[in-house]
Amino acid sequence: MIPRETWARLIKDFAEFELPELVPRDIQLPPSGLRRAVAIVGPRRAGKTFLMYQIMGELERERTLYVDLESDMLVGCGVLDLRVMLDVFYELYPENAKREIYLFLDEVQNVPGWERFVRTLLASGRVRVFVSGSSSKMLSREIATALRGRSLSCYIYPFSFREYLRAKGVEPTQYPSTAEKAKILKSLADYISGSYPEAVMFEPERERILREILEVTIYRDIVERFKVKNVGVLKLLLRALLSSTYFSVHKFYNYLKSTGRKVSKNTLYEYLEYFSDSLILFPLRKYSPSYKDIEQSTPKIYPVDNGLCSVVGVEDRGRFMEQVVFLEFVRRGLLPNSNLFYVNTRRGEVDFALKHGRTISELVQVCYGIEDMNTRERELGALVAAGKGLDCRRLRVITWDQEETVQYGGRNIKLTPLWKWLLGFG
Repeated sequence: MIPRETWARLIKDFAEFELPELVPRDIQLPPSGLRRAVAIVGPRRAGKTFLMYQIMGELERERTLYVDLESDMLVGCGVLDLRVMLDVFYELYPENAKREIYLFLDEVQNVPGWERFVRTLLASGRVRVFVSGSSSKMLSREIATALRGRSLSCYIYPFSFREYLRAKGVEPTQYPSTAEKAKILKSLADYISGSYPEAVMFEPERERILREILEVTIYRDIVERFKVKNVGVLKLLLRALLSSTYFSVHKFYNYLKSTGRKVSKNTLYEYLEYFSDSLILFPLRKYSPSYKDIEQSTPKIYPVDNGLCSVVGVEDRGRFMEQVVFLEFVRRGLLPNSNLFYVNTRRGEVDFALKHGRTISELVQVCYGIEDMNTRERELGALVAAGKGLDCRRLRVITWDQEETVQYGGRNIKLTPLWKWLLGFG
């Protein structure tokens, strides 16, 4: 059992703790009236703890309790200890006994059976609970699942472009001056190379931080959690995924076989699922009216941050642009392979197809520009072919800095600068 004195000390330490300077995140929290826990979900080092700090900063401090359950003072903490923690909190602050309080449980997976404690608090109607956890012991998604429908997930990823500009002290406007626009475009060029908060805030240590994130993600989130034995193949797989646009398990299996490495296809599929579950990367499949065809299509691979690609030597501006557009779609609530796909046509590929209900509502290409005639024919030709085939008239090309509406193949196509689209201006 954790001594009551220890809980009293931790509670008082938090009351005196000065919240750090923060870059505010643009996160929409669930309504406060719902009797559900808020599960803060995201990849490692995306800023889950700092989001908790941001939320706390907007609440009455005397009604708020934050506990880091990975503290060395709480080794062996169990459900009964959490009950003692709450009792001590009410003893120290008796005025809170008859009003709603806010409880933040960070690294909650360290307490076996924590979900029973949280469900009991939710049933009381007097405690609003926020939980987050580390993927090394419990996937963020599993935290929400453990509460059996009594939670709402709040997803957080590396900085959006607006958050990145905020971190750099740049205030964007829809109609910037020449100097302001130059600053925005310079920031965009840096942003598409990666936006993990820590790497952004400590730019001189960027490469070291990204490498450390990659190593910790592999070893703690994947190897430890899933008891992976073939670590060498796991690393090769991740490097291949980060270096590839499309990924075929069959081709990678044959490559490993040619080098004398023994591993089954099923194992490779499992490893791929581990990376996806840990929110390190997202596979995006080709649209089809048939669910079976969707599942059998070759996926395109999108990492959660382009900085991970740069660590393994990938530097591709066009690909980086496409990947930041993909993740922005995810931030806006689109679900890969549910209402977000890519499309193949006889004229070529369309990067993104947005599905609404049973129809495709918008088709989007991403490219630096269409001044080159070959690029124009390839990008617009595929877009119009897909639009006609899927009965979709809303066609868009996200470019680096071209903005106009062009006609091609009898269709109007909107060209939107990437910076405007990311900021919601276009």
